[in-house]
Amino acid sequence: MRNLSKKTQYSLRALYALGRHYGNGPVLIAKIAQEEVIPLEFLEKLLLDLKNAGFLESRKGRRGGYLLARSPEEITVGAVIRSIEGPLAPLPCASETAFRKCDECVDIATCGTRMVMRQVRDAIAGILDNTTIADVIRRVEGAREQAGEAEALMYYI
Repeated sequence: MRNLSKKTQYSLRALYALGRHYGNGPVLIAKIAQEEVIPLEFLEKLLLDLKNAGFLESRKGRRGGYLLARSPEEITVGAVIRSIEGPLAPLPCASETAFRKCDECVDIATCGTRMVMRQVRDAIAGILDNTTIADVIRRVEGAREQAGEAEALMYYI
């Protein structure tokens, strides 16, 4: 199975940062880089790609920076991953958006591997397409709160 590239991982982290600042105006690239520990030069390229994909807007000038083009509730993790990595399916014959018969396939209708890989694709898409940037931000905040509570309890024990 393939892994998410650093580009995708950093892109998602940049979107999470911008999601946390949603509604507060543009955010400077340097602030995103610092908050998410992303190399600045790499982040500049990622943000431009995300802007070209329609996820971000940019503003120039003294109060410039980047901001989400839509609410974090409207941007799914699946859409972001597809825009960077391409189809979610592990095999081209299992893809809904970029279907292509495998060269070695004898009969696509009865291929057991394709059947299983369709299930894998559907399960992955079901999670990623139903998880928004806002959902991830809420999960992270909840985990941080729980970690802080656990740390406070350890202090008193």
